[in-house]
Amino acid sequence: MRFDRREFAGAFGDVGTDLPLLVGVVVATGMDATAAFVTFGVLQILSGLAYRLPMPVQPLKAMAAIAIAGKMSPPLLAAGGLIVGVVMLVLANSGALAWIARVVPKAVVRGIQVGLGLQLANLALTRFMPADGARGWVLAAIAMTLVLWLRENRRVPAALVVLALGFVYAAVLWPANVALPFGFRLPTLPSRWPTSDEFLKASLLLALPQLALSLGNSVLATKQVVADLFPQREPLTVRRIGTTYALMNLVAAPLGGLPVCHGSGGIAGHYAFGARTGGSAVIYGAFLVLAGFFLVGQPAAFQRMFPGPVLGTLLLVEAVTVLLLVRDIIGQRDAFVLAIACGITAAFVPYGYAWALVGGTLVWWVRNRRAKP
Repeated sequence: MRFDRREFAGAFGDVGTDLPLLVGVVVATGMDATAAFVTFGVLQILSGLAYRLPMPVQPLKAMAAIAIAGKMSPPLLAAGGLIVGVVMLVLANSGALAWIARVVPKAVVRGIQVGLGLQLANLALTRFMPADGARGWVLAAIAMTLVLWLRENRRVPAALVVLALGFVYAAVLWPANVALPFGFRLPTLPSRWPTSDEFLKASLLLALPQLALSLGNSVLATKQVVADLFPQREPLTVRRIGTTYALMNLVAAPLGGLPVCHGSGGIAGHYAFGARTGGSAVIYGAFLVLAGFFLVGQPAAFQRMFPGPVLGTLLLVEAVTVLLLVRDIIGQRDAFVLAIACGITAAFVPYGYAWALVGGTLVWWVRNRRAKP
């Protein structure tokens, strides 16, 4: 565990993914902002301490997107988190998750990573970087130039410089009619437990779409990216990843937190900006806890502190880091073609991660059976 400048810089490598979803869910659902941020931060700290790796925690992306689009109630979102937590706990400790890991080929896992990279790049280029018009593109270009210039600099981490640039930009252009998001608030626990009807609705609307993505990206791809980036470490098991995934959701829901997961993109983001130990997750978590207590009285105003073009730059670096993981199978033509096909399916087809996971695995095994004499 280290807490040096590179760990501090890497700590914010995934903020471009987390912050928009975290703020978006809080604003759309009306859940308590302080409880959401503090819980999210505490889970980051626990993950860093448990794994001793830059293993951050992320909002469940499919569930967050559905909750934002449908402006769902906090109890309904909590029900979805509890359901995926219980299901993942059963899968991890029954042996089913290990069986899935054995059956799904590496090419399909690489394809899921390609899909995630394409989605992150698309989000960065279409939503965040253009957020402030021509001025935003100029800011993004300056930020990306700084990232490329400082990418090998151990004394001046790129992420810290880019974040500082963003803070200066936000301060100069802060609207006069928008209050600064400073103050002190204590978290409020949920006012009620989900009803049986909400559990049923959440299982169909939230849990089912999320589980396919979680199996592919939160478990299988996370296991693979840790092996890729930390080959000297003892390999993680899908049972351990699935168990911590489950426990985090079973803890978060009663405390008023968002449903969460691990994720290959989060690890890649921390790693891309210098993190090599769990110190980055601890630092990131401490920042989120402090933000929850002192900075999120107005979540929308808090988001102004992180300009979209800066978030987009960080997100694009994370996307490229994930996409480059497919390089190790370029020389295996069939595997590479399947990975690209799975990636495009995952990124651009409705329920694409489920189709990529199941369809890609079936194609692989059918082809291998036909290839045998």
